Amino acid sequence: MSALGCTGDRVVPAHARELAVELSALFERDVTIVRRLSDAQHRLIDANERLWSGLSPDAIGLIYDGAGPAGASEIGALMDGACAGEVAVLAVLQEIHWSIHRGFCEYRSACEERRQLAVDVGEITARFIEVLCGAGFSEDEARNANVHDLARSGEPVKDR
Repeated sequence: MSALGCTGDRVVPAHARELAVELSALFERDVTIVRRLSDAQHRLIDANERLWSGLSPDAIGLIYDGAGPAGASEIGALMDGACAGEVAVLAVLQEIHWSIHRGFCEYRSACEERRQLAVDVGEITARFIEVLCGAGFSEDEARNANVHDLARSGEPVKDR
């Protein structure tokens, strides 16, 4: 990314700076969405680990007949008890199910928000490039402009 400033008789128009401010804000919003995606992914991984860590394929059979190894998971530990463990196991399974459901819903919501953000960024970027090209900057210069620098820049702005 390069910084655009006053280059000869070319000046970054005020409208380009306004669009740079919008783009910079959208990029910051993207960072928060990526954090949400990462958090949701970690919740899904953690819930899955609670579900399967240390369980053997025969562990669920313990709910019904008490046979087979239970493994070392939270669910497996509950299965070591007799019938009283059945209710506890089902409660833990239900809790894990809803953890996975919430994690998936948050992930899906963040993905959709990020998709819409990408559309907004694309539209504003096209206008930004158009305004800079209209001010005499090349398309490469416009595409490589550092919108964060332009958004923070305190340089005087002249409209063309």
